[in-house]
Amino acid sequence: MKVTLKILLAAAVLLLVYMCYRSIMTPIEFKEERESREALIQKRLIDIRKAQIEYKNVYGVHAANFAELSKFLKEEKLPFIVKEGVLTDEQLEKGMTEQEAVKKGLIKRDTMWVTAVDTLFGTGYDVDAMATVPGMNIQFSMDTATLVSPSGYTVRVFQCGVLYDDYLGDLNKQLVFNEKHKAEKMDKYPGLRVGSLTEINNNAGNWEN
Repeated sequence: MKVTLKILLAAAVLLLVYMCYRSIMTPIEFKEERESREALIQKRLIDIRKAQIEYKNVYGVHAANFAELSKFLKEEKLPFIVKEGVLTDEQLEKGMTEQEAVKKGLIKRDTMWVTAVDTLFGTGYDVDAMATVPGMNIQFSMDTATLVSPSGYTVRVFQCGVLYDDYLGDLNKQLVFNEKHKAEKMDKYPGLRVGSLTEINNNAGNWEN
């Protein structure tokens, strides 16, 4: 009987130690995994923002969906400046500008027209992966709107993002709920996004505020 009691007591102690360990480690592991995923998502959202800004520069509006944005990146041609040579320290000290150096033939600046994706991101960029959340089989949501500024100007905006439920949904449910509740309590987007459909924020990412 005493042996059985000792075994049960030892098992209870081990269980308590394990539960304490998990209570400490679970939030730490959640934070590490969240930050790892969010670093990749933020980078992708920054790329999407860059493409949308250039799309608007060309067409005056943002792409309504990823099909339009993808077509733009693959087919539209944008100017790309090919640079040969740079101003020397001596030339800079004399106040010479780059334009003056080009006119004198000291350096070369030629304009080439290449596809938007090559101009914005370089060769080999995977345009088809842009709509997909990195490492997951889900897509970003994206939409556009027209807002009116306090001074009365109409401003075209876009928003692209992904919710906590989508990119953290396989992690600890209570911790994901806590993040959603905190965002909703502060009237913030419960996830990661760039731009906004309700405010003019210069296409900022909500992690950049």
